Amino acid sequence: MRVNNRTFGITLAAVAVGMVGVSFAAVPLYRLFCAATGYGGTPQIGASVAPGAARQEITVRFNANTNPNLPWDFRPEQEQIRLPLGEEQLAFYTARNQAGTPITGVALYNVTPDTAGKYFHKTACFCFNQQMLAAGQQMQFPLSFWVDPEIAKDPNTADIHTITLSYTFFRTLDDAAKAGALAQAGPHVGPSTRPTP
Repeated sequence: MRVNNRTFGITLAAVAVGMVGVSFAAVPLYRLFCAATGYGGTPQIGASVAPGAARQEITVRFNANTNPNLPWDFRPEQEQIRLPLGEEQLAFYTARNQAGTPITGVALYNVTPDTAGKYFHKTACFCFNQQMLAAGQQMQFPLSFWVDPEIAKDPNTADIHTITLSYTFFRTLDDAAKAGALAQAGPHVGPSTRPTP
């Protein structure tokens, strides 16, 4: 009986440790899942090479949002681009820090309609990287992308003629903590690297 209780206890402890490990891995695993499948309008990111221009074209619109707790003026430099499927394009966003102190932000993105996410490939992007702007500084952020010609062959996406790429900049948790605004920092700004007291 003691052996069975001991085995049960060890198994229970292993399950508890495993569940804690899975909970810490959930966010990065979800990001990987979205990036691999295009789920939720997540564009594909990587070094994949554009296959070359096809005859069909698609319009990509650019949208920019800023969390209210980030005092930046963030906008696309072009409203939209019409491009052949399979051809790599370059677009730009601009941000200017309107505050009197340096501020660090991080951008998240998605595409709509959601079903187009797996066909939208970004080969260079400023998303998920912390961007620090000095007081009054303006910075240009380049974006390189292409749209897979397979989007026109998929029955679920063949009728899509316009894709909207949206970026939202948030203040980082570290920056919000330094400014005393952690409680209003927003839910999507990433983990804090500051030690907890």
